[in-house]
Amino acid sequence: MTAPIQLSAGGSLYERIGPEALEALVTRFYALVARDPDLAPIFPDDLTLTAEKQLAFLTGFLGGPPLYHQHFGPPRLRARHLPHAITPTRGQAWLACMARALQDTPQIGEAEARELHAALSRVAAHMVNTPEGKAGQGGKAGQLFSID
Repeated sequence: MTAPIQLSAGGSLYERIGPEALEALVTRFYALVARDPDLAPIFPDDLTLTAEKQLAFLTGFLGGPPLYHQHFGPPRLRARHLPHAITPTRGQAWLACMARALQDTPQIGEAEARELHAALSRVAAHMVNTPEGKAGQGGKAGQLFSID
């Protein structure tokens, strides 16, 4: 689930989006996460490191430099998230915040936004590890999708 997105005729998705637009997306995304009633309670109050890790992960995932690997080691997304209660509702809330952030980031073209959203839809579904109603059992605050 952490393999980079395939190249297209226009280059990697990272090359087509660019680092500045990707950073703007991550900034908008975490502003939305901080206000989301399903997500805010399970994220840390200070999202600085979380956003830094997300940006590093997305950079490599989209075909750019492997920043996450260089700074934090292998992402192992599913394994790192298993201790945390990620319900379908939380996965969908995360994806909804990303969809909104994509809409609100004009530097990212419509085709690239669709491609990125489709890839992240698969990642969000893969992260779900807890049925609805079981979120209070074993979920830790401050870790959802932080790619720690």
